[in-house]
Amino acid sequence: MTTFTIDTENNITAFAEYEDALNHRIGSTDGTFASEKELAKLTSQWPIGRFVDVWNTFAGVVPFDSIRPVKKFTDRKTAATRIWRAVQALTPAPAQHAAPAAPKKAKATKEAKPKDDATGHTETREGSKKAIVLDLLKRPEGASLADIQSATGWQPHSVRGFISGALGKKMGLTVESIKTDAGRFYRIATK
Repeated sequence: MTTFTIDTENNITAFAEYEDALNHRIGSTDGTFASEKELAKLTSQWPIGRFVDVWNTFAGVVPFDSIRPVKKFTDRKTAATRIWRAVQALTPAPAQHAAPAAPKKAKATKEAKPKDDATGHTETREGSKKAIVLDLLKRPEGASLADIQSATGWQPHSVRGFISGALGKKMGLTVESIKTDAGRFYRIATK
């Protein structure tokens, strides 16, 4: 466990081993601590101004680049907590004992194998709305928007979306849109 020392000039030093901190303590060291609780006990008799001095020795110094100077702390507990969190940047990084993880294998992908029906297009389930719409659109005269709506129970925007998305983009069908005096009709284009 990392042990810290603080000297009378408010310099904090981190040691990987407690014994190293004790050997360093000879001279101007004010105390040692290895936890936030020990730091609070060590600083219980400090004047509140000393917390500000300790904090401001960190400000702007590597590895404390993000720490900004303060003018005061609201209380002793807040000051000790903030100082404890700041000195954690001095803690040596733990040694890596585990072997690095092996890279994950890529997932195998399956290629889609379309099953052709009599028209050369992907198979649809008999009786499904997709099959009903395809049957309507295969007729020579095609089907009106109203015909498809009544057969499927869909709203007009759903019919148009199905024709564009499921039939045009997914199945690769060319659907002709024919405008007549009787209205708009759709049919699958013949090759």
